[in-house]
Amino acid sequence: MNYCRRCVLPDTKPDLKLDDSGICSACRSYERRAHIDWNLRKEELLSILEKYRSKSGENWDCIIPVSGGKDSHFQVLKMLEYDMTPLCVTATTCDLSEIGRRNIENIKNLGVDYLEFSPDKKIRRILNRIGLYQVGDISWPEHVSIFTIPIQVAVRYNIPLIIWGENSQNEYGGPAGASENNILNRRWLEEFGGMLGLRVSDLVGLNGIRKKDLLPYIYPPDSELKRGQVTGLFLGYYLPWDGYSNALIAQAHGFTTLSKTVEGSCVNYENLDNHQTGIHDYFKFLKFGFSRASDITSLHIRRGRLSRQDACKIVRLHDGKFPWTYLSKPIEEILRPLNINLEEFIKICDKFTNKKIFLKDSLGNLKKDDHGNLTKIKYAEEEV
Repeated sequence: MNYCRRCVLPDTKPDLKLDDSGICSACRSYERRAHIDWNLRKEELLSILEKYRSKSGENWDCIIPVSGGKDSHFQVLKMLEYDMTPLCVTATTCDLSEIGRRNIENIKNLGVDYLEFSPDKKIRRILNRIGLYQVGDISWPEHVSIFTIPIQVAVRYNIPLIIWGENSQNEYGGPAGASENNILNRRWLEEFGGMLGLRVSDLVGLNGIRKKDLLPYIYPPDSELKRGQVTGLFLGYYLPWDGYSNALIAQAHGFTTLSKTVEGSCVNYENLDNHQTGIHDYFKFLKFGFSRASDITSLHIRRGRLSRQDACKIVRLHDGKFPWTYLSKPIEEILRPLNINLEEFIKICDKFTNKKIFLKDSLGNLKKDDHGNLTKIKYAEEEV
C-alpha cells in the first residue's frame, strides 16, 4: 500500500487515487476549493431555497436528515439562519448512546419540528448480524436507512427539498464527477451510500425476513421521486465545509462532546451516537489498513492545522486498535443483542482482514499483540 505524500490516506481506500505526484484525490479536491467563488455559491443556494420555500406556509420548506451530531447541528442552524422552516428527520441509530440521545434532544430545542423514525429493533438486529457476516459492516441497516427514510418522508409529506451535509466523496476522496456533485440521488446512494454491494432485495427470505419487514430500507421508486420532484442537495457544495468549525458552532448551541478522545479516533466531537461505530471503523482498518484517525488527521492536514509528521504519530497511537470498548460500552455488551460472542467476532474479523497489508508469522497467521492489535507492513511515515 502507498500513501498520499500530503495527507496520510492510503491508496487502499476505495475510490481514492494517487496522481503522478503522489497526491491523493481528496487533497486535490480540497485544493480546488481555493478557486471557488463561495459568495456566488452561497447566492446560488439562497436562490434555490427561495424557490422551494413554502409561499403559503402550509408545508415545511425542506427536510434535514439529522443524526444529532455536529454536522446535523450546523445544517439546522444554517437553515434557520436562512429563515427556512425545516422538518428534521432522524433514522434512529442501531445502538444509540446516552450522549447521542442528549444531542438529538438538543436539536429539538433549537426551534424546529422533528420526526424520529425507529425501525423494528428485532429486524434491525437480524440485519446487523447479516451485515457483519456478509459485508463486514455491523451497522449496515443504519447506513442504508439514514438515506432511505428521509427520502421516504419527503415523498409522503410532499416536501421536495432535502438538505444533506457533506459530500463524502469530496471530503475524503472519490471519483472526480462524484466529488464535485451537488446532488444526492439514487445513483450516489447505490455507489457511495454504504450498501457495500448488499441489496435490500437480497435480504428477503434470509432468517425469516419478509419484504414488508424491509420497508424502512427501500429507496422510493423513480416514479414517486419524479412526481414529487424530490431534490437532495449537499450543503457542502455551497458552503466551505469544515467538520471542526461545525463542531465549534454546534457546541456554542448546546451540542455535547466527550471529556476524552473517542475510542479508535483522535477527537472528542464526532461519532458519538452509536456504540457500534468502533466495530464499524475497526473493520475499515481490517479491510483497507486505515481508520477514523487517518480520516480526521488528513482533514486537519489539508486545512493547515496539523503537520503530516504529527499526524503519522497520532495515527500510530489511535488507528486500528481492537474495539474493546466504544463510548465506554464493552464489546461483549455491544455484541450480545446480536447473539455473537467474542470468539465468534474475532473469527469474523479475521475473515475480512486483508492479509496482504498486515504482518504474519511463518505459518501465515496474523500477528497480534497482547491486546489483539494487528501491525501493518507499511505505515504512512515510511512513505518516501
